[in-house]
Amino acid sequence: MASTAPREDIVMEDEEQRPPLARALLHRSATNNISQVAMVGSKACPIESLDYEIIENDLFDQNWRTRAKADQVRYVVLKWTFCFAIGILTGVVGFLINLAVENVAGLKHAAVSTLMESSSYWTAFFVFAGTNLALLLFASAITASISPAAGGSGIPEVKAYLNGVDAPNIFSLKTLAVKIIGNIAAVSSSLHVGKAGPMVHTGACIAAIFGQGGSRKYGLTWRWLRYFKNDRDRRDLVTIGAGAGVTAAFRAPVGGVLFALESLCSWWRSALLWRSFFTTAVVAVVLRLFIDLCGTGSCGMFGKGGLVMYDVSTLFDDLMTYHLKDIPTVILIGVIGALLGALYNFLMKNVLRIYNIINERGRVHKLLLAAAVSILTSCCLFSLPWFAPCRPCPTAPGAPNGTCGSLNRFRRFHCPPDHYNDLASLFLNINDDAIRNLYTTGTNDVYHPVSMLAFFIASYILGLLSYGVVAPSGLFVPIILTGATYGRLVAMLLGNHSDLDHGLVAILGSASFLGGTLRMTVSVCVIILELTNNLLLLPLIMLVLLISKTVADSFNSSIYDLILQLKGLPHLDSHAEPYTRQLAVSDVVAGPLRSFNGVEKVGHIVHILRTTGHHAFPVINEPPFATAPVLYGLVLRAHLLVLLKKREFLPAQERYPKEYSIAARFEAQDFDKRGSGKQDTIDDVELSAEEMEMYVDLHPFTNASPYTVVETMSLAKALILFREVGLRHLLVVPKACDRSPVVGILTRHDFMPEHILGLHPVLLGSRWKRLRWQKGAVTKYFRSLIVSLANTG
Repeated sequence: MASTAPREDIVMEDEEQRPPLARALLHRSATNNISQVAMVGSKACPIESLDYEIIENDLFDQNWRTRAKADQVRYVVLKWTFCFAIGILTGVVGFLINLAVENVAGLKHAAVSTLMESSSYWTAFFVFAGTNLALLLFASAITASISPAAGGSGIPEVKAYLNGVDAPNIFSLKTLAVKIIGNIAAVSSSLHVGKAGPMVHTGACIAAIFGQGGSRKYGLTWRWLRYFKNDRDRRDLVTIGAGAGVTAAFRAPVGGVLFALESLCSWWRSALLWRSFFTTAVVAVVLRLFIDLCGTGSCGMFGKGGLVMYDVSTLFDDLMTYHLKDIPTVILIGVIGALLGALYNFLMKNVLRIYNIINERGRVHKLLLAAAVSILTSCCLFSLPWFAPCRPCPTAPGAPNGTCGSLNRFRRFHCPPDHYNDLASLFLNINDDAIRNLYTTGTNDVYHPVSMLAFFIASYILGLLSYGVVAPSGLFVPIILTGATYGRLVAMLLGNHSDLDHGLVAILGSASFLGGTLRMTVSVCVIILELTNNLLLLPLIMLVLLISKTVADSFNSSIYDLILQLKGLPHLDSHAEPYTRQLAVSDVVAGPLRSFNGVEKVGHIVHILRTTGHHAFPVINEPPFATAPVLYGLVLRAHLLVLLKKREFLPAQERYPKEYSIAARFEAQDFDKRGSGKQDTIDDVELSAEEMEMYVDLHPFTNASPYTVVETMSLAKALILFREVGLRHLLVVPKACDRSPVVGILTRHDFMPEHILGLHPVLLGSRWKRLRWQKGAVTKYFRSLIVSLANTG
């Protein structure tokens, strides 16, 4: 065991001579306090693990044998019906969000333009800033007071859920409503945020509501709904809903499926691929239907067009060509995008830490932070265009006001008629229109280089400052916009050294910045192709994404992984860190272990449930039910609570008689998993003193075939098993037969680096690190480079 302090130096000298599992560095720390609380949205909440294991006991076997062929067919039909309904609802919600944003923001910009034309500049500013402030405060207020779980993007929470982490209210109806309304207000407030991330969370919420298996509160208790009251089916539905949300945000059905597969899911099956693809196709059809209905002009300021948001294939096809000599330019764009993306992630992590300190002070400070960011954003967006020069319209004079021709939507701002302000055309537009302007080909002379530089710096900084506000907000669209600006700026700086059209380079800039921040390749590539409707870009986009992701990975993690860490969500990565191969599972199992006999006293069960927070307990048969102590299985806390409420007790310590019919007293639905974040507590159970002295037979309700590992198995192998199967509990059994049949239970908490390094702090020096540039390494490299150049000179 742990060595004494005076001999610590001797132990450290001898540790290299010992085998890995016997070294002193494995000796445990005296204390290990790891919180089971994480930031969900904008509020700290208790978190639990999901359980995807199939429980096999007497009740399960009876229920499976009694399920008729018709029930199995109904279950399959319901899966596809739910997919169809999720697609319909997600498509409708996505359209309504786009419709509301374009009309609310459009009315605001129209009012500002009218005031600017009448030279009421101060009035225009106060209308612009006041409207932005009111919209953002409204979004922040309803988020902070009604559903804090709706704050932020929602993608980290969805990713954590699909990894097996549950939290209260992340998919509730209240969260869904706040997510929709708050996102409309936040995006319309000219804040530098997007609606893609919230749409992923929205789609997941819609799907999770279908997966609740009905509701007693609202009278939805049909038997066929209860088929989905388990974590496995809910996980599949949430995966499908998340992909549908991406489709609704970008009108990219294939990209939505790939986004869910590449970025969100920890488990994937071919059957899930088919259902997800079917759902995204339904979303695309719904969007197409509503867009056609709006083609008559009955949707206010909702833009015309089809499923392709930024079509670059219909105009100037000859400009969308490239040659072998353009490859160095593409490589340069990928490298610079990776560096900018890695820096963006680093700065975002530190900004969010500061925002968390402010938000922890209470609701008033959350609103004050939102107000400060809104005022700063409004001042920036309205003041910078004053420094931009007025440029003549690239189309014929007398073009309709505010459009400056048919190619793009330009803003006059303070310029005379038939002129436009290029910086105001980007700042005083919704993000979709600004991206459309930057992507348009044949517009190499439309923007001034200084304007592009100013917009890039402002967009980069505002994107960092806007995300941490307590309101539904996304990162995807601001990153696309910032990358497009950077791409155009690079094209302008290259000048005659590159023949690539500036609109094409803007698309490549978006791809490189997305790869540098999000670290996704396949899904981002397909989404951009579906956004722009041009397959000619495929080779260049693939090259840019591969370069940007590879280079950026050498500096830090993806932005979603960093946010997961900041929120404290215990996400299990697909890799096992090398130091876990030096550890056996017995080195991280924490005690004391609580277990039950096969026939246990009611009072003892109640005492254990009241004094511990464990969610599963080993059931061990001891004499007279076995000749020696033997592991029978694992019983869940939720199932114990059902048994206590049913009061099926025995007067003596004996098993249920053979004539005892479990099916007559219990139904499988009695043990169904409740909705996300909902669970019964021991405080709901009231028993008399006489009942506390009685016994309950746990055998029929115990999972008789839980997953087990031997205590000498390496922690790395156990982690792979735990993650791939989707377990919540993993029993550790002894190597020898003359010991207690159970050594301990591994949970998600035991695999987290904080827990392992808390038990064995000496392992900090050997913690696995990716091949990344460290600050000292970069300094040393440049110093040696300068010295070598000086010597050669």
